[in-house]
Amino acid sequence: MQNPTVSEEAREAIRIAEESELGMRDITGPGGKIVPILAGAWSIFQLSISSFIIVSSVYVRAIHLAFALSLVYFSYPLFRKPKKSKFLSGLPFLWSKKTLPVTDIIPAVIAVFASMYMVFDYSGLSSRQGMLISRDVIAGCILVVLVLEAARRSLGPVLTFTSLVFILYAFLGPYMPGVLAYKGVSLYRFIGQITASTEGIYGIPLDVSATIVFLFVLFGSMLDKAGAGKYFVELAFSLLGRFRGGPAKAAVLSSAFTGMVSGSSIANVVTTGTFTIPMMKSVGYPAHKAGAIEVASSTNGQLMPPVMGAAAFIIAEFCNIKYFDVVRAAFIPAVISYLALGYIVHIEACKLGLRGLARSEIPSFIKTLLSGIHFLIPIMILIYELVIARHSPQLSVFRAITALLTIIILQNLGSAYNKKETLLSAVKKSLRQIIESLIAGGRNMMGIGVAVAAAGIIVGVVSMGLGGIITEIIEVISGGNFALILIITAVACLLLGMGLPTTANYIVMASLTAPVIVVLGAKAGVVFPLVAAHLFVFFFGILADDTPPVGLAAFAASAIAKSDPIKTGIQGFTYDLRTAILPFMFIFNTDLLLIHVHSWHEIAWVFTTALCAMFAFASFTQNFIVVKNRWYESLLLILSAFMLLRPYFSTAILGLPEGMHTAVEITGLCLYALVWILQKQRARVHGSA
Repeated sequence: MQNPTVSEEAREAIRIAEESELGMRDITGPGGKIVPILAGAWSIFQLSISSFIIVSSVYVRAIHLAFALSLVYFSYPLFRKPKKSKFLSGLPFLWSKKTLPVTDIIPAVIAVFASMYMVFDYSGLSSRQGMLISRDVIAGCILVVLVLEAARRSLGPVLTFTSLVFILYAFLGPYMPGVLAYKGVSLYRFIGQITASTEGIYGIPLDVSATIVFLFVLFGSMLDKAGAGKYFVELAFSLLGRFRGGPAKAAVLSSAFTGMVSGSSIANVVTTGTFTIPMMKSVGYPAHKAGAIEVASSTNGQLMPPVMGAAAFIIAEFCNIKYFDVVRAAFIPAVISYLALGYIVHIEACKLGLRGLARSEIPSFIKTLLSGIHFLIPIMILIYELVIARHSPQLSVFRAITALLTIIILQNLGSAYNKKETLLSAVKKSLRQIIESLIAGGRNMMGIGVAVAAAGIIVGVVSMGLGGIITEIIEVISGGNFALILIITAVACLLLGMGLPTTANYIVMASLTAPVIVVLGAKAGVVFPLVAAHLFVFFFGILADDTPPVGLAAFAASAIAKSDPIKTGIQGFTYDLRTAILPFMFIFNTDLLLIHVHSWHEIAWVFTTALCAMFAFASFTQNFIVVKNRWYESLLLILSAFMLLRPYFSTAILGLPEGMHTAVEITGLCLYALVWILQKQRARVHGSA
């Protein structure tokens, strides 16, 4: 396969990804070594506590936060762009990207001491629960301020602003009118909850980030540095490149592969889009559609188990269920969402009259598969450990990392032997790749670490008694209508997610609305497992990644495609509409989450009907199957999708016995088949004409 990388566009996309996730500074001189050293040390610490060092959970959380905060302050300047103010224009160090001013070193050092205060005086804090002294409060206030400022620098103002709103509400609650009134809290109680307990900043999200998420992010970084990202793209092209619209289908498949071990849609865009977008344009896809396909593919990568955008483990903790149960519940929605996107890509190719790549442009599948089959070994080990052996996520990913380290060394030794190079050069290259992986793992995690800490402030405030008030407010706004409650939640997730990474968006919305959905659903007579509500929030949080005008994934893709980012984001969102209906459907039809579905034939039937429903809905939104839909065909398609996704409700509407839902599903399948046959016949007639 030709290397379609266009250096200028690729550099711009990488710049966008690095600004959003890795920090903006490129420090010259000795100061430039600080961030790599800290990031590498963080990775080594995380690997050590998962293998041979035993440290208290609270200490692990505090050290994890100290690394994240210090890296953010060293990586991001106070302002991202120069200020036009006469006063600030004379202070260039406030936005300097080439130097590390003392004004950033000081808060970094203070942040380390503030986050480690719990370690320094753990026994004292434990004995003073509910009776904090002035020193505890001062340290806590400093920590809250520095966490919020770090979140502003690394993630933008949305999470910081949202956290400030909740903090103010906690103190001003007694002065609020009517249903908004809240008893309020004292400063001592607030600090005790948020910084001196495991109910706020040091809560479950930070614990999961420190013990599980980091290792999965590190695993993904190591795979990328070893060359697995390029291998997945080439493998997808060799398999699908010759089909109609082949490069776009390859983009979908390669993003699914990458998404299994990547926690970031932007990183996914940069990793795969550099290859796939130019190839899509070369076969005839318009620039904005090529970018949008990559955006939709990469965004959906966060749905793919086992990592699921680093949120699967937090979902398991919040729902108090096994991690495997989360993966099991998310599997069918994730897979059919990807297959439906592949179907949409095929429809686009048909509408545009596109063909695939020439055979001479496509590498041999067998040769490509064998060239990097060793990259599949650690992934298969990870899946085996998680799914079959049912070991803990920490142990599973640690063993996968160990296998990957071995493969990196063996790969370089083999390459040196084939190229007649020395053993020493192979060892040096292996060490360089491993060190780069450790640094990349730490840098990739600093945003997530700060995000979960800042989101923990909101979680802590809600747990001080706001949960019941939020439930009451949403019930009043929705008038008790459960469908409207779901719509309000979905819109809130999309709006909040425009400025937040998926993990932080999920934590905030799960704390605010997931329990509300369950409680008010039960009042409305809709009973479902808690995991369904959490996955509902999670899915819509992911969709926000390509929602204009802020979707950073769309900006990265448009930089490669040379397209308008807003147009690219809007097009990507239209492709993702098929994903938007899934959460509504599995709330009402938990068969999609394999709840109480155990036999293989039942699972196969649920998968088939859900996939056909998504195909029918995609054909409805794209107004095309084989040819353009006629109005009555569109009606049949949406009816088919509804009957397949909500068979029990359809049975009730038709007044049929409850056990007739299978007949309703078969009818839905027949309706979709009927439309396909009608359009196929019409295409033959027009073709013969």
